[in-house]
Amino acid sequence: MKTLISPSPPSSSSSSTSLLSLRKARGLSPFLITLLAFIVFVVTLYGEDFTCLLGQLDFYSQDDVAPAGPSPRGGGTERKKKREEAAFAVGKRPEGCDYFSGRWVWDESTRPLYQESECPYIQPQLTCQERGRPDKDYQFWRWQPHGCDLPSFNATLMLETLRGKRMMYVGDSLNRGQFTSMVCLLHRLIPSSSAKSMQTSGSLTVFTAKDYNATVEFYWAPFLLESNSDDAVVHRISDRVVRRGSINVHGRHWKGADVVVFNTYLWWMTGLTMKVLQGGSFDGEEKEVVEVTTEDAYGMAMRSMMRWARKNMDPRTTRVFFTSMSPTHGKNCYNETAPINNATYWGSDSRRSIMRVIGEEFGKSKYPVTFLNITQLSNYRKDAHTSIYKKQWNPLTAEQLADPASYADCVHWCLPGLQDTWNELLFAKLFYP
Repeated sequence: MKTLISPSPPSSSSSSTSLLSLRKARGLSPFLITLLAFIVFVVTLYGEDFTCLLGQLDFYSQDDVAPAGPSPRGGGTERKKKREEAAFAVGKRPEGCDYFSGRWVWDESTRPLYQESECPYIQPQLTCQERGRPDKDYQFWRWQPHGCDLPSFNATLMLETLRGKRMMYVGDSLNRGQFTSMVCLLHRLIPSSSAKSMQTSGSLTVFTAKDYNATVEFYWAPFLLESNSDDAVVHRISDRVVRRGSINVHGRHWKGADVVVFNTYLWWMTGLTMKVLQGGSFDGEEKEVVEVTTEDAYGMAMRSMMRWARKNMDPRTTRVFFTSMSPTHGKNCYNETAPINNATYWGSDSRRSIMRVIGEEFGKSKYPVTFLNITQLSNYRKDAHTSIYKKQWNPLTAEQLADPASYADCVHWCLPGLQDTWNELLFAKLFYP
């Protein structure tokens, strides 16, 4: 593994001597002396940052950070070689293969990847069979990319790769579902209950594979930034507010992770605008709150996430992923038992404007964040939601019981199910970038 070594900054005494020599040089103008002095000062102060940034600029090709489908290939042999050197890579995807463009195919031979009853870590909001769902069809659909195959999920490879390391999912309840899916995919390789554990403390939930000294973690931060909805249990607040420039409030808990999977989308969808706290406290009487478009606020969060990753993650030894928006289907998922068979379908609840913001911000960033574009393929899966087959935290009214579609959850997903595919895609991009 190559280590990036920054040049040592020149000492103040050597800098002074150099400038003194410059002053003695014949014909050197005062303006040029001032300019050279400024350059020496900047290199002295920021030399390490410049070296780190220049190393990151060329580490991955733009293919790895562009979210909007397959990018044109190119960049020469040297860039391809660098792309193959991504952390944890064991191979590369076939040329021209877009894992996110494909179709759903029925597969009883390899699906589901585990049984609901075999994984004790699934939250009661996602155990659809236990809650009375009469069919299992949603468990037997496999994602098939056009023109290539998705690598089979290899739990042994994943656990061995995570030996002595931390993998962390950061975001909202949808990312918690993907985290739970990953735990279910891995825990079967650890038969002894004493060799694994799951613990929750505040915003952090940690699954530990003790023999591997490995953890798979979930951190609740629905906006990534600090917000008035950060309580991991009590967070149903309609008037949501985020604090500008507050990524480190949560980010200090993410430091040291080797693989980080971010998501944030659903909690921003409260309207066309978002409140941003610029001064004071969330509960204080004296505070400065501005209202901006949801797209502007979301872009602010994306830039903060990118800055945090650049400052805290080394692209030579760690990986950062971002999962795109998980689609909802309004109240139209009740009694749905098959995927939507329309390749051009795009759900009305999925805001294209947010996808454009992601594309713009990722396109400007040179830090290598790998984009998991699960939106379109999940849009087809109206059948995979938990619907009414979940634990209800509040008693249902007579009106609701008379009209099940009125309380169907068309946001979250049954496990096993769709989110296992999200982790198959994560596996593919982690090991075959």
